[in-house]
Amino acid sequence: MTLSEKSAYLKGLMDGMNLNKETDEGKMIAAIVELLGDVTKTLGDVQETTIAISDELDEIEDDLDAIEDFIMSMDEDDEDYEDEDDDMEFWDDEEDDLEEGFDFGDEETTIYEVCCPVCNHVINFDEETLESGSIPCPQCGENLEFSFDDEDEEELEF
Repeated sequence: MTLSEKSAYLKGLMDGMNLNKETDEGKMIAAIVELLGDVTKTLGDVQETTIAISDELDEIEDDLDAIEDFIMSMDEDDEDYEDEDDDMEFWDDEEDDLEEGFDFGDEETTIYEVCCPVCNHVINFDEETLESGSIPCPQCGENLEFSFDDEDEEELEF
């Protein structure tokens, strides 16, 4: 039997006993039964809130796992670059180094990545930064500007 069922049962017992609610004992028993009903309702609300919070925390944990995987893959990429020859070019003017990055499970959150043509520093940013049109390189200060190609709005020019 759930708490709300037990509370309702006690209220039914009290009503079935035809207690005189004008006497001191009757007033006390009625107040206790009413209090138990209120506590049961409040406890049910707390349980619902706890379940909702738990679900949100599970989603946050999944997002953090995805971020960790993304960062770990970035670290592996950095190690690969360290193993390459020093004279290797990281910037190719013919290719567009601005590419859509990792999707963290939320269709509205997309991370973009661009390589600075001056210092080859990799910069990650979100849709809001992309829409602003430019971003300074945190490494060398070079102002990187972005624009949409008129022919294909999904392809970005750098």
